[in-house]
Amino acid sequence: MRFMFVGDSMTIGRAGDYTWRHRMWQHLSATLGDGSFEIVGPRSTLYDTTSDTPASHAYADPRFPEHARRHLAGWGEGWQHMAPLIGPAVRETGADVLLVSLGLIDLGFYTKADQTADNVRAFVAAARAANPGIRMVFLPVIPNVRAEEDAPFAAEVVRFNELLAKTVADLADAASPILLAARPAAYDIHRDTYDGTHPNASGEHRLAGEFAAVLHQAWGIGGLYRPARDA
Repeated sequence: MRFMFVGDSMTIGRAGDYTWRHRMWQHLSATLGDGSFEIVGPRSTLYDTTSDTPASHAYADPRFPEHARRHLAGWGEGWQHMAPLIGPAVRETGADVLLVSLGLIDLGFYTKADQTADNVRAFVAAARAANPGIRMVFLPVIPNVRAEEDAPFAAEVVRFNELLAKTVADLADAASPILLAARPAAYDIHRDTYDGTHPNASGEHRLAGEFAAVLHQAWGIGGLYRPARDA
């Protein structure tokens, strides 16, 4: 089983982060066993805030193996950026399951809720064209500091999350299922992020836990999420 992490700055992470990808890899290793799954993707680095490039290999856990660092995530990239990239990435890697966290950057800088939802549909179509049996889990836009301070933006986030749920329902296909993860109920931007948006260690665990819950409850993949201790 080949998993691909797709996301924006919260998924690629910055130099010095563990990332929720690392937490998810630990969970899959503990519940599925090494050798029974693979992490795939065309990228493997973190974002370097000093050079403003996605060129860092400085993960917080040096034991995080190179093959498990793969992803398709980018600082400042959203649904509109990933929609044209996902088809080639799925074809080249043979990805079976996409774990996707996107939307905040779109609404913040590029597109309104309706157009962002259109880009979700384009993403799904491209992924299915590359692998008609692919499975996908989408995370809604989660709490963030801008939504707390900017009422019109907060309303746009609410609208997009509603449209995302409708899109998932509209595109239901038994051959290529899509599931919508829950917004982490206990997620607190003052406790689970380092800047009101990007997850710190506790936030990483909460995000990984939401994906893990969907995989286990809906498809019987893995098990209950139990946070591993940091290095």
